[in-house]
Amino acid sequence: MRLVQNMCTIAEYPVAGSAAADCCPGAAGRRLVKIAVLGASGVGKTALVVRFLTKRFIGDYERNAGNLYSRQVQVDGETLAIQVQDTPGVQVHEDSLSCSEQLNGCIRWADAVLIVFSVTDYKSYELIGQLHQHVRQLHLGARLPMALVANKADLLHIKQVDPQLGLQLASVLGCPFYEVSVSENYNDVYNAFHVLCKAVGPKQQPGSMPEKRRASLIPRPKSPNMQDLKRRFKQALSAKVRTVTSI
Repeated sequence: MRLVQNMCTIAEYPVAGSAAADCCPGAAGRRLVKIAVLGASGVGKTALVVRFLTKRFIGDYERNAGNLYSRQVQVDGETLAIQVQDTPGVQVHEDSLSCSEQLNGCIRWADAVLIVFSVTDYKSYELIGQLHQHVRQLHLGARLPMALVANKADLLHIKQVDPQLGLQLASVLGCPFYEVSVSENYNDVYNAFHVLCKAVGPKQQPGSMPEKRRASLIPRPKSPNMQDLKRRFKQALSAKVRTVTSI
């Protein structure tokens, strides 16, 4: 995957079908892939997004406002229009997630989700199972691609989550796992987004019909032999009628 355009901020919290949600500079005719980045506060979601889109690491950020970023990327030779939705941290209250309706709308909007925790914050790791289940509930019946990212892998002196725990959890959830250091390694960040871009397939156009089903609704042509027999039968019947009439 190769980035082919400068990053730009579009808006806060896209609404499906809105101009902001569907806008992507220079994306005319490009297939659109929408990715939401979720996780607890302070796990480095904004740094992860900016690192992926600009290849730069910025250590300090203002409070997460939920910006939507747009860019064009190349995946396996195809140029895609990608939108990445940064989100404020998810909180847990009384053993249940606290997600605003805006955040839920963002999850519904997404074609794929990147869930992030910090290896320096065990509580952010404990949140993953509930967050994964919440995303699934908002996409009932849909196979939404998801990936799990453990950030801040370089902070070994304050690590609280062993990489093996993240790998085991990802295996249980059925999604790929990446342990990354946003500050030190761009390639690992790149790979996490790359796998999601590849997992999002082309969307079926409204009103279109799968080829197999459409073919099954087309009536089969009649057998040429049967048509020939019917034609001959009509000719014989006509000849018999003419003979009777002449007598």
